[in-house]
Amino acid sequence: MSASRIWVPPGPYDLGRNIAVLRRGPGDPAFQVDPDGTIWRASRTPQGPGTIRLARRGDGIEAQAWGPGADWLLDRLPDLLGGHDDPAGFRPRHRLVHESHRRHPGLRLIRTGLVLESLVPSILEQKVTSDEAYRAWRLLLSRHGEPAPGPRDRMRVMPDARTWALIPSWEWHRAGVDGKRSATVVRAARVARRLEEAAAMPLPQAMARLQAVPGIGPWTAAEALQRSNGAPDAVTVGDLHLPGIIGYALTGRRGTDDAAMLDLLAPYADHRHRACRLILLAGVTPPRRAPRLAPSDMRAL
Repeated sequence: MSASRIWVPPGPYDLGRNIAVLRRGPGDPAFQVDPDGTIWRASRTPQGPGTIRLARRGDGIEAQAWGPGADWLLDRLPDLLGGHDDPAGFRPRHRLVHESHRRHPGLRLIRTGLVLESLVPSILEQKVTSDEAYRAWRLLLSRHGEPAPGPRDRMRVMPDARTWALIPSWEWHRAGVDGKRSATVVRAARVARRLEEAAAMPLPQAMARLQAVPGIGPWTAAEALQRSNGAPDAVTVGDLHLPGIIGYALTGRRGTDDAAMLDLLAPYADHRHRACRLILLAGVTPPRRAPRLAPSDMRAL
């Protein structure tokens, strides 16, 4: 049995682009997209597992949900879709940002309200290629998650905190996750209740709460809070590629580091993550000079 709700955005709205930040690779067992753009997503809510289906219906977004977590998901539908997001205070300071802002009026920063759900895959993405992290997430959900409620086949809900904490070492190894990352997930799972409180905190306190867990630094905390809290100022530092892209897009010069990136983003205080999203959407990247980072296979060790 399902329940449904329709939310009408107050202006232009890009459903696919806004929700896509929650997808962890093309094979994510918790995220599927139909050819017509309908989005299916499985979550573990405080009330239990739930599956939500999102589709355009005229001027609105129709949501249908299944499972014990259905009411929780529908109650928070506007947050999930970015209804809380207020870009009114954002002022483009660079021509490229202005043009990207004009081209993407439907961009909104979504907020799931679920910290562990965004934190675990962010931990898995630490210092490895995207393909490696996506594979680990896919295998761990397939083996240790549970079938998603509702009519969608082959979707999985991520494990609860206790299950994450009890995954044996050889299962992490099979998924290609090294001991440092698996230990960080386990530590986070053991204090999951305290971490979930960060969803209602201002950004500085939320960042501090997550980083109190050994193994979680500014990069991981920002990546998680961008999704769980919809934090418009949660700029990602410590990323291998982002400073170079931001620097090249805004100045045409290579070699930008974190400090220089933060200087460039200073005019966007309170909206630095939003500015980064718009810069990335502009698609201006430095020409590649070196080969891509080769993935490593932890299973061979």
